[in-house]
Amino acid sequence: MSYEPPHPPPYPPRRGRPQRPPSGPAPAARRPSFPPPQQHDYLLPWQSSVPAPPPRRAHPPAAPVPPPGHHGDLRRLRTAYRLLRRVATLTALGYFTAFLLLSGFAPGLMNRPVGGGLTTGLTLGLCQLPVTFLAIALYERIARRTVDPLAAELRRTGALR
Repeated sequence: MSYEPPHPPPYPPRRGRPQRPPSGPAPAARRPSFPPPQQHDYLLPWQSSVPAPPPRRAHPPAAPVPPPGHHGDLRRLRTAYRLLRRVATLTALGYFTAFLLLSGFAPGLMNRPVGGGLTTGLTLGLCQLPVTFLAIALYERIARRTVDPLAAELRRTGALR
């Protein structure tokens, strides 16, 4: 006695792959029906609240404030920051490069005794740490004097928009 399915499959079976039912929307009788969403006067844990509207200003500004960066503000800030980076980098790396060049091309100068058993090369090598601290101090001083006031001005004009 042999069993034959009532209908042949819609596509021929492939070897090595399991058969899957044809894709497409489920028949209307099989679709689950969900109840319509209900309005609650509280939020459920997975729901988020609607953002509050921005506060209204009592008085609009007297004159329109130009947007930041419109009149070269950002260009001035970028230029000041670029100068700041260059000064600090050239201070630290310039000293180190000079030390390396002297070590390679002027060994007679670097081997001269300075005093107390120290040579010129060892003294210059030990001065690398104070020169690095000097570069950091220079960076902070220039930042406080030039870059920070420009950035604060941009923040202030941006807050008034």
